[in-house]
Amino acid sequence: MKLIIQIPCLNEREHLPATFADLPRALPGIDSIEVLVIDDGSTDDTAAVAEQIGVHHVLRFPGHRGLAVAFQAGVDACLALGADIIVNTDADNQYPGADIARLCAPILAGRADLVVGDRQTDTIPHFGPLKRLLQRWGSRVVRRASGTAVRDSTSGFRAMNRRAAAALFVHNRFTYTLESIIQAGAAGLTIVDVAITTNPELRRSRLFRSMGSYVRRNGAVIVRSYGMYWPVQTFGVIALLLLAFGLALGGRFTYFYLSRWPEESGHTESLLVGVGAVVLAFLVALMAFLGDLSAANRRLTEQVLTQVRGLSAALAAQQIAPAIAGHRRTAAAPWRSEERT
Repeated sequence: MKLIIQIPCLNEREHLPATFADLPRALPGIDSIEVLVIDDGSTDDTAAVAEQIGVHHVLRFPGHRGLAVAFQAGVDACLALGADIIVNTDADNQYPGADIARLCAPILAGRADLVVGDRQTDTIPHFGPLKRLLQRWGSRVVRRASGTAVRDSTSGFRAMNRRAAAALFVHNRFTYTLESIIQAGAAGLTIVDVAITTNPELRRSRLFRSMGSYVRRNGAVIVRSYGMYWPVQTFGVIALLLLAFGLALGGRFTYFYLSRWPEESGHTESLLVGVGAVVLAFLVALMAFLGDLSAANRRLTEQVLTQVRGLSAALAAQQIAPAIAGHRRTAAAPWRSEERT
């Protein structure tokens, strides 16, 4: 059983050594552990530091591409390198390495495909009241959208087996946390969460500049993801609301027209707006139909990509490593089970 711990990085030269030193060198049920650093266009020699401290793999981007892109590239690389379990953690040492065992346990027991670390955000000292409220609200929205019971949907500390990793395709460039859970729910993967602890904050988040920006961008990710995976439900509800609104206005015009006939009844604005709403409802219904066709094509494409990823993993198992753009294997040897103490 091979575990690869991936760490997306952007200018983490200062914090990466402590994060790396905290990672477990051996875990029950795991034969070998390797570490992959994804350098998202850092300008502070993060990649060089990663090699110096003994990281096994470095995947380097020539420029900054975003956290979600780095996460997806890391998952693809881990699959190509033959990982059976992939753990994603942050480079700022937010998550204790000792909790990786808790993440892997449900997967090793066959009870989960994807495990999310629940930070228990109400207990984190540097989370203010507003942030805690938004975390609870956002996780509740994601639970409803994904049909899962994940309590901390924005946690980046998570583990996945090969099946889950091969089925995930993050499309937005902002963050992988919400979309991957919604997608996993749509794919029928088994998702559980486990309680974890967090280390003291070393720096402020670089993912967003303000709370308003964070809420706005995450909200857009949720709406887009839900519309992508459930277009009929999304656009169908909007079409029905528009149709009901248009018919209500049409009924209003008809009432005044009949009650005052043969005199001029007026209220033609109700008729015009009502007709416009009904026409718009049919256009949105057409969007739902086209979105459903697009979703079917996307599912077929994802099935093909899943099979390609499976072939890459099979080649890796036979020690025929596929080429990975930007990947460099360092001289560090994997951490083996026989090294346990």
